[in-house]
Amino acid sequence: MKMRVSAIQYHLHTIQSFEEFAAQCEHYIKAAKEFDAEFILFPEFFTTQLMSIGDENGKALTITDLPNFTDQYQQLFKSLAKTYDAHIIAGTHVVNKGDRIQNVAHLFYPDGRMEQQAKLHITPAEVEGWNMEQGEKFQIFDTEKGKIAILTCYDIEFPEIVRMAKAQGADVIFCPTCTDDRHGFHRIRYTSHARAVENQVYVVVTGTVGSLPTVDLMRVNFGQAAIITPNDVPFPPAGILAEGMINDDMIITADLDLELLYKVREKGSVTTWRDRRTDLYPDWK
Repeated sequence: MKMRVSAIQYHLHTIQSFEEFAAQCEHYIKAAKEFDAEFILFPEFFTTQLMSIGDENGKALTITDLPNFTDQYQQLFKSLAKTYDAHIIAGTHVVNKGDRIQNVAHLFYPDGRMEQQAKLHITPAEVEGWNMEQGEKFQIFDTEKGKIAILTCYDIEFPEIVRMAKAQGADVIFCPTCTDDRHGFHRIRYTSHARAVENQVYVVVTGTVGSLPTVDLMRVNFGQAAIITPNDVPFPPAGILAEGMINDDMIITADLDLELLYKVREKGSVTTWRDRRTDLYPDWK
């Protein structure tokens, strides 16, 4: 079984309307479908671009205004997933959660279904700057190509949650991210490689590029997409199936061969999943 995935290095820039945002999103999806992508990944917080539209006085919107676009965002991507016959992991969008807000990843199926996964681990900047609420539930998503998980940015830095994903059958981890400097970027990149090695899974990661000069906490971005594999003989030596150019507006695409995962878990140079010592340390449960 193979699945073709595309990851978008989404270029953030000031826009004037939701229609402009929608046109940019459709452009990326059209480009990915030219390569017959079956799964398309957008980055975390890419919908903050909508805040640059501003209010009637020309002042940028705030993070608490962003949930006002939720219905339009969801209807847009439901339509795009159907039209282009693709599974779209439409990055994350900020939604209302009681009297607070939550950063939620959205998965849109070609048949019109939508699933959600809230970010589970919240960075200090998200708490202090935006009063963001953490997610409380973790789930695995069934697709026609197998089970996947969606872990947003900081989530990938916690080994336990990826261990849970693998134990529940996920072979591919999609990781939308948004980082503003090299330190944050490399934390995500290095831990994505670690999770792929530890659990013998694929990790598909991407981030925002460009800037939103009028939007607080989104003024600078440092991003790159990568499709990461376990480090074993059937895969590229550095564990990188594909990667973009840092901070460029672009898309990367590659085929994930799930059979290779099954083979290395059974007879690889190392069998990290099989060899975990649950007699010495607790398993994911």
